[in-house]
Amino acid sequence: MPVIKIARRTVAAIEIPKKPVVYYDDSLKGFGFLVRPSGSRSWILEYRPGAGGRGIAKKRVVLGNPEAVTPEQARAMAKDMLAKVRLGADPAAERAEARAADTVAEIAGEWLSRHVEPKRKAATAKLYHGVLNTHILPAIGSRKAVTLTRSDVAKLHSAIARKSTGPKKPDAKRTAAKKTRGGPIIANRALAVIKAMFSWTIDLGLLPDGTPNPASGVEAFQEKGRERFLSSVEMQQLGNALRMAETEGLPWQVKLDGPAAKHLPAAEKRKIHFDVHSVAAIRLLLLTGARVREILDLEWQHVDFERGMLRLPDSKTGAKVIVLGAAALTVLDGLPRAGRYVIASSSAGTVNEKPRADINRLWRAVCREAEIEGTRLHDLRHSNAAVGAGAGLSLHQIGGLLGHSQATTTKRYAHLAVDPQRRAADMIGAEISVALGLESNVVKLDNAQRGKRA
Repeated sequence: MPVIKIARRTVAAIEIPKKPVVYYDDSLKGFGFLVRPSGSRSWILEYRPGAGGRGIAKKRVVLGNPEAVTPEQARAMAKDMLAKVRLGADPAAERAEARAADTVAEIAGEWLSRHVEPKRKAATAKLYHGVLNTHILPAIGSRKAVTLTRSDVAKLHSAIARKSTGPKKPDAKRTAAKKTRGGPIIANRALAVIKAMFSWTIDLGLLPDGTPNPASGVEAFQEKGRERFLSSVEMQQLGNALRMAETEGLPWQVKLDGPAAKHLPAAEKRKIHFDVHSVAAIRLLLLTGARVREILDLEWQHVDFERGMLRLPDSKTGAKVIVLGAAALTVLDGLPRAGRYVIASSSAGTVNEKPRADINRLWRAVCREAEIEGTRLHDLRHSNAAVGAGAGLSLHQIGGLLGHSQATTTKRYAHLAVDPQRRAADMIGAEISVALGLESNVVKLDNAQRGKRA
């Protein structure tokens, strides 16, 4: 193992290795700096308890990480601990005993506060909090972390996959009194959270040495990628429904046999109008292929009309630029400015202005009117890419427009770019049909006919 003078500068220059490496201090015996391939870094102290000597196995104590503890502080802690060892103390054994008492809820709190919240995006942290509070902690939060087994995690994984209905959370707004939770997808997310949480905890030595990760080896449920693309006809229906929403209004969804049916207004008056900003949000989602939060969180200062682009300081993949077409620019140019956000919320123009939370109410009503129920807002992003693929754009171009950080993400649209292949098939088929004497019976399908037959 390498020996160095442990200081801020030398530690900062250490690169991530292919296997765990301990850099020992050249002046304080047993004091070192552990670097793992995962990128985690820790101050450590190794010592021989009791009378010492080579016949006694070494023990290791983690003193902290460089993000929270400076080299000077770590060195002082190591000196203090070595002094206690000479007096007969065994810090590693004492810590192991204390860690064995940590519950899953306690290590979850450490993981969230020390790792997730400072290092992950707010949306990711919110998802992890939700999965823990809704599915994991109510079931195993009081369990001692070291007693959790692979069998326990597998049972929890299966239990979450079975959807259950329960009361809504006390602080939940605008939701039904009963809420259905769970399913295979969220079960897989819970499994990933448990695995990541224990991996971080074990890496930092917050659990006794040799503690296995109870989520390792638990097989996740198979997830089928969902591909839903609006056809040209469905886009027309969507456009008509959006125009109705901001002009004459969309019809209510009512129960004519319900207890309040006799108090309903006349059928022609059962209309609900939606504001121009929420309608524009849906149009922009389809025209730009942006993600929902990218549009709802969009501020006017991020819109560059001169260059025709959106300059987002942050997104799922970091800072990005969205190039705007003429249609999207027209929608943006026609929106009244009511505050800092492009899609104005009820708090627009106030000191504590916040972005709009969602547009789900409008989306549900529009989907009913356009007869595309079951379509998600995120499917508008897929539909934007599908139009580009069908028009012959390369996957590189589509990925650039959507802001994909990896080319593999864009490959899902490869099967839609069929026009070049279709032209090749037509050329080959034309030659063969002449030889077979079929040229008079060959029918050429235009895009409209293809859509009808599909």
